[in-house]
Amino acid sequence: MSHFNDAKPRFTTCSIVRGGLIAAIYVVLTLIFQPISFSMNSPLQFRVSEALTLLPILTADAVPGLFVGCLLANWLGGGIWFDVVLGALATLLAALCTHRTRSKPVLAAIFPTLFNGLIVGPVVYFAYVRAPGAPVSLPTLALYMGAVALGELVVCYVLGLPLVQGLKRLPKDLLEG
Repeated sequence: MSHFNDAKPRFTTCSIVRGGLIAAIYVVLTLIFQPISFSMNSPLQFRVSEALTLLPILTADAVPGLFVGCLLANWLGGGIWFDVVLGALATLLAALCTHRTRSKPVLAAIFPTLFNGLIVGPVVYFAYVRAPGAPVSLPTLALYMGAVALGELVVCYVLGLPLVQGLKRLPKDLLEG
């Protein structure tokens, strides 16, 4: 008798629905708060939807949901192609690391800050600030990296961690299929 039938399927209807709901909520929050989600005039941005990047602490279903949600939000928000792709990649990497460190939520919350600062900061600088052909200004690049990381840090620790704590009170079967 094969033990393959005993293995829990990776993707169930419930997990796909949960991931889809997370993606949809991410998109809606990003677009509703667009003036502070995509700030071209200031390096500091507070993407409220990034509070959801801590959901992998509660469920692995959040990982693909956040990736798809960020990809769609950046595209629908008018981002250029490498902003759309690299922003979603930063979110995916952060979500994977957050899930891996889910037993330590305060530590897990640093990964969205880290990946967004290191990836999205330069993307914003090169895509929207630096004029084509202009020399690279390392202080300005560092400012954008730091500002993106700071905005992410505030959202993750001020909104994300309380969100996760509140959701932990829900019945477990809502978060895990």
